[in-house]
Amino acid sequence: VQLQASGGGSVQAGGSLRLSCKGNRAISSFFNPSAVGWYRQAPGDQRELVATMSGGGATNYADPVKGRFTISRDNAHKKVYLQMNSLKPEDTAVYYCHLRSQYNIDYWGQGTLVTVSS
Repeated sequence: VQLQASGGGSVQAGGSLRLSCKGNRAISSFFNPSAVGWYRQAPGDQRELVATMSGGGATNYADPVKGRFTISRDNAHKKVYLQMNSLKPEDTAVYYCHLRSQYNIDYWGQGTLVTVSS
């Protein structure tokens, strides 16, 4: 697994969590110019985009998380973060970090579970 995600857990509605994702040596040489992102998949649903950030730093957010979630990256340490605030029960899902290289090859993390209770 080239991407290792962590930071999931259980939280009450209104709370916050910060997800982290670290790239290993296999992708370190092309991490910086690659687009990175977070996706999520709730039980019974398809995987959906949460947030992305290009190699140049441009961001894109899904409408349900705009204003609550923030994606960031630390190129020096090959890390991607997702700060999630004002969490809602509908944010409950397995969250996956993602990297798309400049050669359009996709890499996925193993997923980390976020559970938000009302």
